[in-house]
Amino acid sequence: MEELFLSDSEYRLMDIIWSNAPLESGKLVKLAEENLSWKKSTTYTILRKLVSKGMAQNEDAVVTVLVERDRVQRYESSRVVKRNFGGSLPSFITAFLGDKTLTASEADELKELIDSYRDDK
Repeated sequence: MEELFLSDSEYRLMDIIWSNAPLESGKLVKLAEENLSWKKSTTYTILRKLVSKGMAQNEDAVVTVLVERDRVQRYESSRVVKRNFGGSLPSFITAFLGDKTLTASEADELKELIDSYRDDK
């Protein structure tokens, strides 16, 4: 699987980029200052890391997305299940639910979702 891991600060900046791209790098600096309380130098440092990872592009002072949010979320979710639960999705769901209960509607929705991903269809 392709390496799509982002540090917390990289993910936070990508979140702004995903929500606003394409955007001028100066606007990105302003949004990072407003939303993350970051200085200009911090934003550009993290942006350079994102560009070097192939996540975003900064050409002619315009920042664009190269890797979509859902792709990164799928990768990170899979990574958490693999690392923390030995790849066991049922173990992950059990831990995630903890003491919570599901409504009948939520349980039905999850059953339908699981059925749509079964490999014995």
